Amino acid sequence: MSILTKISQLFSKNISNQRLGIAFQQQGVSLCSIPQQNLDNVDQQSKTAKVLFQQEKVSSANFSQAIQALHKNHDLEGTAHLVLNEAQSQIVQVDKPSLSESEIHSALKWQIKDLVSISPNNMVLDYYDAPLLAGGKEKINVVCAPLDELQKLLLATEQGKVKITSITTQEFAFANLLAPQNEANLLVCQQPNEEVVLIIVKQQQIYFHRRLRGFAQIGSKTADELSFGIIDDISLEIQRSTDYFERQLKQAPIKEIKVLLPIELESVFIAKLAENSAVPVTSLELPRPYHHHREFAAALGASLESISDNIDGKVAGEVLAGARYDS
Repeated sequence: MSILTKISQLFSKNISNQRLGIAFQQQGVSLCSIPQQNLDNVDQQSKTAKVLFQQEKVSSANFSQAIQALHKNHDLEGTAHLVLNEAQSQIVQVDKPSLSESEIHSALKWQIKDLVSISPNNMVLDYYDAPLLAGGKEKINVVCAPLDELQKLLLATEQGKVKITSITTQEFAFANLLAPQNEANLLVCQQPNEEVVLIIVKQQQIYFHRRLRGFAQIGSKTADELSFGIIDDISLEIQRSTDYFERQLKQAPIKEIKVLLPIELESVFIAKLAENSAVPVTSLELPRPYHHHREFAAALGASLESISDNIDGKVAGEVLAGARYDS
């Protein structure tokens, strides 16, 4: 997955090999700190690897204080990848300007100013290509966030031996957890107390995504409540999404539905959803040995940025310590 927004380009010569994923959620900040190791000596280096999964429960007004606490309590170091929640960023689809790449960013601020609630003078943005509709104009998806809020997070995060490498959204972080493959997969993902999001990914590109309102507390539901109503409602939204993908975008049917819900009844949800689906429904597996930390999936996915592209060919010569994808 391509990085949505880079706001820090200067790296310390002695930067740690730790990769930090920091996900901002409605009720807290989730952190994973995982080492990146050289493939030639993974076994030996994994024995001394520093692995940390931690959550600070705070309101959105206190995100900076939560990061300060994580610094104080865990002596953080490494390259950091931040994951913004839905309230911290906005996304709109517009016609792609007929401009050079160097001119598009400055033009987009004014093109979308009436579509978002962020002032052009306080806007950080990036964009990625939208799927081209048959006979349609070239579209792009523009992701933007308020500069003043990002600066607060930047100042809180970039302390000591920590340097921010990327800022992204939950959709891209989740998609980064899917092993590279040519066929389209539909992901049903959630982080604790967040809205459920549907994402269609093909060849490591996001073709479609949408948030489903009203399912943030799905983790508190009983098996009966899931079976009678909730799963039917989500199944309907999945059908609408796949119809759009196949009919409007003229794409081949999705191959599989993969689920990532960090709830006690996740296996029940998968089994019941499979009863309503014409394609296989399975769990979206996280890279081992971190596969049990499903409530940290967004942070983990962000920390994998730029690594998953090279898993098969080992192009970069590095992987996360002990991490592997199970198909």
